[in-house]
Amino acid sequence: MARRLPPLYPTHVPLSPLQHGAVALLSAAGALLRPARGDLVAAVGETWGLGAARLMRDRMRADPKGREILAERPRITDAAVARCWDLPPGTFGAAYAGFMGARGFAADDRPPVRFVDDEEVAYVIARAREVHDFWHVLTGCHTNVFGELALKAFEFVHTGLPMAGLAVAGAQFRLSPEDRRLLWQVYIPWAARTGLRCADLMCIKYESHFEEPLAELRARWRVVPAPAPPVRLAPKAPAA
Repeated sequence: MARRLPPLYPTHVPLSPLQHGAVALLSAAGALLRPARGDLVAAVGETWGLGAARLMRDRMRADPKGREILAERPRITDAAVARCWDLPPGTFGAAYAGFMGARGFAADDRPPVRFVDDEEVAYVIARAREVHDFWHVLTGCHTNVFGELALKAFEFVHTGLPMAGLAVAGAQFRLSPEDRRLLWQVYIPWAARTGLRCADLMCIKYESHFEEPLAELRARWRVVPAPAPPVRLAPKAPAA
C-alpha cells in the first residue's frame, strides 16, 4: 500500500493519481448537472484547471505587484474588508460593502482549496476565488443567473480557468432562449473585449484601494462595466 503523503497546507487533501482522476470526472459531471453547487465547481477548478492556474502564477511572478501578493499571501477575510462599511459613497470599498451587505454575503464564505498539490498554486486559486466579489463590483455584474454567467465568461477569458467556462456551458441552459441569445450576442462579446484589454486583475492588491473612487479604478484598470440588462432581467437589488 502506498504511503499517504502529508498535507502541504491546512486544507490540503493529498490524492493518488487514481483518486485525483475520479474527483476530476465526478466533479465535472456534477458541476454540469448542478452548476449552483459551488463545491463541485471548486473541485473542477482544482483538478482540471492546474495548467491555467500555473500560468496565472507565472504572470504574477513576472509582475511587481503580483510578486508582492505571492510573497505576502494576503487573504480576503471579513476582518480584512471590515473598514469598507465605514467608507463614503462612491469609493470602491463602499460599493463592495453595499454589494455584500445587500446579498448577505461574507468574505469568509469561499470554499477552501483542497486538491492542489502545490502550495503556491493553491494560494493563487484561493486568491482567484476571493477576488470574485471585487470583480462583481468592478464589472457591475449582478449575482442572478444572467449576471453570474456574464462574469464567469469574463473570468474565463481573463484567467483561462476552465471551471469558469464550464459554468457558462452548463448554466446557460437555465436561461430562456431569448436570454441565451442575449448572453451570446451581447454579454459574451463584452466579456471577451473587457477580459482581454483590462489590467491583470490578479496582480492588484485590492485591499490598498478601498478608499479610492470606483469610477477612477475602473478607468485605471480598463474595466468597462457590463451592459445594463433589459428591464425583464433588471435585478430587484441594485448591482454595485
